[in-house]
Amino acid sequence: MIERRGQISGEYLLITGVLILIIMISAVLIYNQQELNIAMAAAKNGVNDGVVASSSGIYPKQTYNDYSKSKNSLLLPYSVEVVNISYSQIGSDSLYDKQKIQFKVYAKSSKDLSKKQLDSIGDRINYNLRKSIAISFNSTSATNKLYNPVFSPHYVFTTANVKWV
Repeated sequence: MIERRGQISGEYLLITGVLILIIMISAVLIYNQQELNIAMAAAKNGVNDGVVASSSGIYPKQTYNDYSKSKNSLLLPYSVEVVNISYSQIGSDSLYDKQKIQFKVYAKSSKDLSKKQLDSIGDRINYNLRKSIAISFNSTSATNKLYNPVFSPHYVFTTANVKWV
């Protein structure tokens, strides 16, 4: 009889230990997924900011002066529609010892613009995307003035050129 009570206690400890291990592993996976969810939400906000700033024709003074010389049609309001925002894991970044995530934005414009003009709009969209992620993870001081790359505790974020469809 005494041996059985000891065995039940041992089995209870074993089951409790396994459950604690499962909970710890799950917590790590959930935290990493939460980090990606925060990054995606920030990316969407940043893309919206970039689209609004670009399509309304509101630019910093230096950009306005540059566009008035070579990209005059970007100074007039136009419409940009974001079709999709996605990300892909592209491996580990050995320099920062973090997983590398690349965001890609798919968009279309209401105007027939040149590739150079679309690239300018895309650069503004990507800049605001990265800036929003940097602000979300409070990592603005860890990156450069273009917010490229952007960091979170476990990831390094970059952007691909905007794909115009």
